[in-house]
Amino acid sequence: MNNLDVKLEAAGAGIKLWQIADKLGITDSSFSRILRRELSPEYKQKIRHIIAEMKGSEKHAADSNNSRSL
Repeated sequence: MNNLDVKLEAAGAGIKLWQIADKLGITDSSFSRILRRELSPEYKQKIRHIIAEMKGSEKHAADSNNSRSL
């Protein structure tokens, strides 16, 4: 399966592919078609950066919510 590494990384971070597509500024259907063929290392790195960024912002939001409830 093409781009399995990217798909698993997103799933492991709890991030949906449509969320990545949104950050890339494209529709989720376009992103799905892009993922049908193996991506270049540069494009994969861009996606990994988005995943890391989103994962970090979700963790920050969760930490903020937890501290408010204390």
